[in-house]
Amino acid sequence: MARNTDGTTLTGNLLSFGLYKRNQGRLTRQLTALAVVLVICFGAWTLSQGPLSDYRTPLVRVGVPLALSVLGAWFAFRLIHLPRFADFLISVEAEMDKVSWASREELHRATAVVIVTMTFLGIVLLMYDFIWVWLFTLLGVLKQA
Repeated sequence: MARNTDGTTLTGNLLSFGLYKRNQGRLTRQLTALAVVLVICFGAWTLSQGPLSDYRTPLVRVGVPLALSVLGAWFAFRLIHLPRFADFLISVEAEMDKVSWASREELHRATAVVIVTMTFLGIVLLMYDFIWVWLFTLLGVLKQA
């Protein structure tokens, strides 16, 4: 099992209030936390609409998913401040800054090429289908409708 280089444990990091390199990789970390919170909240909503929907008391039906959402939000906040994960997200944002993105004109041309190619391939496959149906009907493998 790998050892933690800074001497803290996962539970120690999850229960701390410190921020790790708070100004680096800010956008990537915020979007990652938002995605984790959305997944957790969707899971809590599904829990309230599914298995917990039979409970009559709102304390169970609403309270349990709400408590799970709050704990999940705290987990997401602490997750983006774990040193190894935060360093990874910082590296991701640094690499994404190096990417050269296509211009709008190049994007339109590439999209047109993809649409034309897919349409052509669809027509070719449709023709192959008609040929095989005709051949199998001629050989008696398929019955005429």
